[in-house]
Amino acid sequence: MRAERWLVGMGLTLAVALSFNALSLNLQALFSPEAARQMLAYARGFFPPDLSPALLRGLAQGVGETLAISAVGTGLAVLGGFALSLPAAGRFGPLLRLPSRLLLNFLRSVPELVWAALMVLAAGLGPFAGTLALALHTSGVLGRLFAETLENARPAPAQVLKESGAPPVLAFLYGTLPSIFPQCVAYTLYRWEINIRMATVLGFVGAGGLGQMLYVSLSLFQQQQALTLIAAMLLLVLAVDATSAFLRQRLVPAGA
Repeated sequence: MRAERWLVGMGLTLAVALSFNALSLNLQALFSPEAARQMLAYARGFFPPDLSPALLRGLAQGVGETLAISAVGTGLAVLGGFALSLPAAGRFGPLLRLPSRLLLNFLRSVPELVWAALMVLAAGLGPFAGTLALALHTSGVLGRLFAETLENARPAPAQVLKESGAPPVLAFLYGTLPSIFPQCVAYTLYRWEINIRMATVLGFVGAGGLGQMLYVSLSLFQQQQALTLIAAMLLLVLAVDATSAFLRQRLVPAGA
């Protein structure tokens, strides 16, 4: 056992050393006095932040657009993910189980930025592309989580309803769904927190929101505007985190 640990440790050390060598990282140039002077000069250009009325009006629109992208994208993902989770959990028989799981794996294996780039080509620049990108990727993530929750659900309540003569749909709605609902809500709120962060990044590929405004400001070397946008992103993320935590406490029972 001790020899195996030494071999694993030596293997990891060798992998890290080879990675540094393959990437040709120049740490000496990064931490040189000249690099420090350049970074300090660039950082000074961000102050003071731009608080002009024109920028603040655009900022308010960008915040609303980013919130809408994350909310609508997450909402569509809940619908798509839940629809795919049913066959993925074997609720419609074994024939649809494998194709559904493969589709979920495909949707979540493609990063949001790649989906956004594809959706920009398909739907054009703007928030619609960002919404579709978040919906596609998050459908794969939530679908997998919902499917696992369904597989772990207690079968007894639904079985009792079926034996009492209830149709399968009603047995699912009244026997299975109430037991998995809190966990599904928790997963959805966690993904919404992630999507609000991702929505601010998707703008860098033209998918709208605050990210697109930040990309334009940085491209034009308008650092003071960029600082205002970055501060707005930080406040937006903090507000969404607090809202999500509050909703989880209200909607999700302890231990769910």
